[in-house]
Amino acid sequence: MTEAASPILHLDTNILVFGLRPGHDARTLIAAAISRRHRLGVSAMAWAEFRCGPLDSESADAWAALLAGQVIPVDQAIADLAAELFNRTGRRSRSLPDCLIAATAMARGARLATLNRADFEPLLRYGLQLA
Repeated sequence: MTEAASPILHLDTNILVFGLRPGHDARTLIAAAISRRHRLGVSAMAWAEFRCGPLDSESADAWAALLAGQVIPVDQAIADLAAELFNRTGRRSRSLPDCLIAATAMARGARLATLNRADFEPLLRYGLQLA
């Protein structure tokens, strides 16, 4: 499988938080994705939440290396899609960050890995795919 054809897995903030912890389900998910040659990506929104910590520099450096520059900025198309998702799902309190994370994955044709499926289930009917 070529890199261009490799599936893309976008990571929610909680995967970043727990993905380096030995024995955690998030770490198992990441290891499986890497062994299947999935490309990893993350929304700039999720990256910002992750960097808000608490965070040690070793974890930040490890994720930066694993992501290899695949922190995807929020451009106008992603912002517009996130706003559409926010409005379509009832303008739920504190859901805009999740809508930005989902919109980034959707715009990149990626599945989203999260430990909080319930937060993203309202977005499934609009095209979000969860891992």
